[in-house]
Amino acid sequence: MTILRFRIYWEEDDQTYRDIEIMGNQTFLDFHKAICTAFEFDGKHSASIYESNDKWTYGRQFSSEVLVNKKDAPALSMVKTPVSALVSLPDQKFIYVYDPIKKWTFMVELIGVSKEEVSRRVYPFLLRKEGMAPAQYGVKGVNPDKIMEVEEKYDLGADDMAEGFGNEGDGEQEATEDADMGGDDQYGGLE
Repeated sequence: MTILRFRIYWEEDDQTYRDIEIMGNQTFLDFHKAICTAFEFDGKHSASIYESNDKWTYGRQFSSEVLVNKKDAPALSMVKTPVSALVSLPDQKFIYVYDPIKKWTFMVELIGVSKEEVSRRVYPFLLRKEGMAPAQYGVKGVNPDKIMEVEEKYDLGADDMAEGFGNEGDGEQEATEDADMGGDDQYGGLE
Protein backbone atom coordinates (compact mmCIF):
# COMPACT_ATOMS: atom_id res chain seq x y z
CA MET A 1 0.00 0.00 0.00
CA THR A 2 1.25 3.50 -0.83
CA ILE A 3 2.03 5.76 2.14
CA LEU A 4 1.89 9.50 1.49
CA ARG A 5 3.78 11.89 3.77
CA PHE A 6 2.47 15.45 3.96
CA ARG A 7 3.80 18.54 5.73
CA ILE A 8 1.02 20.83 6.99
CA TYR A 9 2.14 24.41 7.68
CA TRP A 10 0.09 26.95 9.58
CA GLU A 11 -0.41 29.87 7.19
CA GLU A 12 0.64 32.51 9.74
CA ASP A 13 3.85 30.78 10.88
CA ASP A 14 5.75 28.45 8.57
CA GLN A 15 7.85 27.31 11.55
CA THR A 16 4.70 25.67 12.95
CA TYR A 17 3.99 22.48 11.06
CA ARG A 18 3.06 18.83 11.37
CA ASP A 19 4.17 15.87 9.25
CA ILE A 20 1.43 13.31 8.76
CA GLU A 21 1.61 9.98 6.97
CA ILE A 22 -1.58 8.60 5.46
CA MET A 23 -2.39 5.56 3.33
CA GLY A 24 -3.28 6.42 -0.23
CA ASN A 25 -6.65 4.66 0.01
CA GLN A 26 -7.71 6.63 3.10
CA THR A 27 -10.09 9.52 2.48
CA PHE A 28 -9.71 13.25 2.81
CA LEU A 29 -12.09 12.99 5.78
CA ASP A 30 -9.50 10.77 7.51
CA PHE A 31 -6.86 13.35 6.61
CA HIS A 32 -9.02 16.21 7.95
CA LYS A 33 -9.46 14.40 11.29
CA ALA A 34 -5.71 13.75 11.51
CA ILE A 35 -4.92 17.42 10.90
CA CYS A 36 -7.41 18.49 13.59
CA THR A 37 -5.85 16.08 16.08
CA ALA A 38 -2.29 17.11 15.15
CA PHE A 39 -3.04 20.81 15.71
CA GLU A 40 -5.15 20.14 18.82
CA PHE A 41 -8.41 21.39 17.32
CA ASP A 42 -11.66 19.89 18.60
CA GLY A 43 -12.95 18.83 15.17
CA LYS A 44 -16.43 20.28 15.83
CA HIS A 45 -16.39 22.55 12.77
CA SER A 46 -16.53 21.86 9.06
CA ALA A 47 -13.45 22.00 6.88
CA SER A 48 -12.48 22.14 3.24
CA ILE A 49 -9.45 20.96 1.35
CA TYR A 50 -8.64 22.67 -1.92
CA GLU A 51 -6.41 21.45 -4.70
CA SER A 52 -3.61 23.94 -5.23
CA ASN A 53 -0.59 24.76 -7.36
CA ASP A 54 2.88 26.14 -6.58
CA LYS A 55 1.43 29.65 -6.13
CA TRP A 56 -1.05 28.44 -3.49
CA THR A 57 -4.17 29.31 -5.47
CA TYR A 58 -7.47 27.72 -4.49
CA GLY A 59 -8.61 24.98 -6.86
CA ARG A 60 -11.32 22.36 -6.65
CA GLN A 61 -12.93 22.13 -3.18
CA PHE A 62 -13.52 19.02 -1.08
CA SER A 63 -15.80 19.61 1.91
CA SER A 64 -16.43 17.67 5.12
CA GLU A 65 -20.12 18.61 4.87
CA VAL A 66 -20.73 17.14 1.41
CA LEU A 67 -21.63 13.47 1.65
CA VAL A 68 -22.01 12.51 -2.02
CA ASN A 69 -20.05 13.56 -5.10
CA LYS A 70 -22.35 15.09 -7.72
CA LYS A 71 -21.45 16.24 -11.19
CA ASP A 72 -20.94 20.04 -11.40
CA ALA A 73 -21.33 20.43 -7.61
CA PRO A 74 -19.51 23.44 -6.06
CA ALA A 75 -17.73 21.11 -3.62
CA LEU A 76 -16.96 17.41 -3.64
CA SER A 77 -17.07 15.00 -0.71
CA MET A 78 -14.14 14.36 1.63
CA VAL A 79 -15.93 11.17 2.69
CA LYS A 80 -15.90 9.64 -0.80
CA THR A 81 -12.52 10.85 -2.10
CA PRO A 82 -9.31 8.88 -1.40
CA VAL A 83 -6.22 11.03 -0.95
CA SER A 84 -4.27 9.19 -3.65
CA ALA A 85 -6.92 10.10 -6.27
CA LEU A 86 -5.67 13.71 -6.22
CA VAL A 87 -1.94 13.10 -5.95
CA SER A 88 -0.49 13.48 -9.42
CA LEU A 89 2.71 15.46 -8.75
CA PRO A 90 5.73 14.62 -6.58
CA ASP A 91 5.23 17.90 -4.67
CA GLN A 92 1.40 18.00 -4.77
CA LYS A 93 -0.09 20.91 -2.79
CA PHE A 94 -3.42 21.47 -1.07
CA ILE A 95 -4.89 24.23 1.09
CA TYR A 96 -6.75 23.11 4.20
CA VAL A 97 -9.27 25.53 5.77
CA TYR A 98 -10.82 24.61 9.12
CA ASP A 99 -13.86 26.39 10.59
CA PRO A 100 -15.42 28.64 7.93
CA ILE A 101 -15.95 31.45 10.47
CA LYS A 102 -12.39 31.59 11.90
CA LYS A 103 -10.79 30.39 8.64
CA TRP A 104 -7.81 28.57 10.11
CA THR A 105 -5.72 28.08 6.97
CA PHE A 106 -2.93 25.56 6.46
CA MET A 107 -0.69 24.87 3.49
CA VAL A 108 -0.36 21.13 2.76
CA GLU A 109 2.52 19.77 0.72
CA LEU A 110 3.41 16.23 -0.27
CA ILE A 111 6.98 15.63 0.94
CA GLY A 112 7.36 11.88 0.49
CA VAL A 113 5.90 8.68 -0.93
CA SER A 114 6.68 5.20 0.32
CA LYS A 115 5.57 1.77 -0.81
CA GLU A 116 6.10 0.21 2.60
CA GLU A 117 3.93 0.77 5.62
CA VAL A 118 5.49 0.51 9.07
CA SER A 119 4.12 -2.44 11.02
CA ARG A 120 2.13 -1.61 14.16
CA ARG A 121 1.66 2.00 12.98
CA VAL A 122 -1.95 3.16 12.76
CA TYR A 123 -2.55 5.46 9.80
CA PRO A 124 -2.99 8.39 9.50
CA PHE A 125 0.09 8.79 11.66
CA LEU A 126 1.55 12.00 13.14
CA LEU A 127 5.25 11.70 12.37
CA ARG A 128 6.58 15.09 13.48
CA LYS A 129 5.46 18.22 15.35
CA GLU A 130 7.24 21.58 15.15
CA GLY A 131 6.10 24.77 16.87
CA MET A 132 3.18 25.39 19.18
CA ALA A 133 -0.20 24.86 17.55
CA PRO A 134 -2.42 27.93 17.36
CA ALA A 135 -5.06 28.21 20.08
CA GLN A 136 -8.44 27.36 18.60
CA TYR A 137 -10.23 29.20 21.41
CA GLY A 138 -8.54 32.00 23.39
CA VAL A 139 -5.00 31.90 24.74
CA LYS A 140 -2.93 28.75 24.73
CA GLY A 141 0.12 27.73 26.66
CA VAL A 142 -0.32 28.96 30.25
CA ASN A 143 -2.70 27.14 32.53
CA PRO A 144 -4.46 29.58 34.94
CA ASP A 145 -4.17 26.98 37.73
CA LYS A 146 -0.37 26.99 37.31
CA ILE A 147 -0.30 30.79 37.64
CA MET A 148 -2.19 30.49 40.94
CA GLU A 149 0.31 27.90 42.19
CA VAL A 150 3.20 30.26 41.42
CA GLU A 151 1.41 33.20 43.11
CA GLU A 152 0.78 31.09 46.21
CA LYS A 153 4.28 29.63 46.30
CA TYR A 154 5.96 33.02 46.13
CA ASP A 155 3.16 34.89 47.95
CA LEU A 156 2.56 37.18 44.99
CA GLY A 157 -0.55 39.32 44.88
CA ALA A 158 -2.27 40.72 41.83
CA ASP A 159 -0.53 44.11 42.32
CA ASP A 160 2.87 42.45 42.38
CA MET A 161 2.16 40.51 39.20
CA ALA A 162 0.96 43.63 37.38
CA GLU A 163 4.08 45.65 38.20
CA GLY A 164 6.46 42.76 37.84
CA PHE A 165 8.18 43.51 41.15
CA GLY A 166 7.63 42.21 44.64
CA ASN A 167 7.85 44.02 47.98
CA GLU A 168 10.75 42.00 49.34
CA GLY A 169 13.30 44.13 51.16
CA ASP A 170 11.18 47.30 51.35
CA GLY A 171 10.98 47.14 55.16
CA GLU A 172 14.75 46.58 55.46
CA GLN A 173 15.49 49.57 53.26
CA GLU A 174 13.35 51.91 55.46
CA ALA A 175 15.16 50.71 58.59
CA THR A 176 18.55 51.35 56.96
CA GLU A 177 17.50 54.86 55.90
CA ASP A 178 16.42 55.69 59.49
CA ALA A 179 19.77 54.53 60.86
CA ASP A 180 21.68 56.60 58.28
CA MET A 181 19.80 59.79 59.23
CA GLY A 182 21.20 59.91 62.69
CA GLY A 183 18.91 57.53 64.51
CA ASP A 184 16.56 60.07 66.11
CA ASP A 185 14.91 57.45 68.27
CA GLN A 186 18.22 56.27 69.76
CA TYR A 187 19.23 59.70 71.14
CA GLY A 188 15.80 60.84 72.22
CA GLY A 189 15.13 63.15 69.29
CA LEU A 190 18.01 65.66 69.75
CA GLU A 191 18.15 68.35 67.13
